[in-house]
Amino acid sequence: MPVILLTNDDGYFSEGLKALRESLKPLGRVIVVAPDRNLSGVGHSLTFTMPLRMRKIEEDFYTVIGGTPADCIHLGYYVILEGKNPDIVCAGINEGPNLGEDITYSGTVSGAMEGRILGFPAVAFSAFGKEEIMFEEVAVSCKRIVKKILENGIPEDTYLNVNIPSIPADQIKGIKITRQGKRNYKEKVFKYPAPHGEILYWISAEEFGWRAEEGTDYWAVLNGYISVTPLQIDLTNYKAVERIKFIENFKS
Repeated sequence: MPVILLTNDDGYFSEGLKALRESLKPLGRVIVVAPDRNLSGVGHSLTFTMPLRMRKIEEDFYTVIGGTPADCIHLGYYVILEGKNPDIVCAGINEGPNLGEDITYSGTVSGAMEGRILGFPAVAFSAFGKEEIMFEEVAVSCKRIVKKILENGIPEDTYLNVNIPSIPADQIKGIKITRQGKRNYKEKVFKYPAPHGEILYWISAEEFGWRAEEGTDYWAVLNGYISVTPLQIDLTNYKAVERIKFIENFKS
């Protein structure tokens, strides 16, 4: 029976996590290790400055007190599975999309990244929709994709970022293998005075949007397709290697 290690960044109480867990149960043993709070935007971070606590919610369902999604994958693998390899690591379903440059901030995508770093097939799932998210419908598509990965595998240096339109599963037009798109919205920093005179700051998005270039993740979900973007751990910009060779001339 396949073993599926599951996390998210919205917290163990998330409806998206619950829907994904239930949809994947027919495929194998699903072990959930998720943060105890919402950690949207936490990115790929591990906790080295404080100890972590883990609480069992029910059978094969745990939350990590103070832990990040990457922490959760570590504790799931080293503590719950005792170093036995899961067949796949899944993260999500995120309550909103992870498109373009936003994947660099995403705790959901980082949960999948940590699974890939540890050597396992991994996939991050996010929902794209402007209204209330239809998690159970999105989870139907998640199950289909996980089943395909379990049957066929993915390259060893690759993990997948999947965005699924929040529409009935039978209305999905298909799956597109996409490239990472680009966003065109801006953040703003709001300034607030605290009661005792201290100044507080809140970072928020002022305008939302992505460039709808054909072949990108955003174009796919905007047009009713599931976007599957293959990502890699190696961040080297190989096209730039020759261009910056001048830096090697150290003495000049």
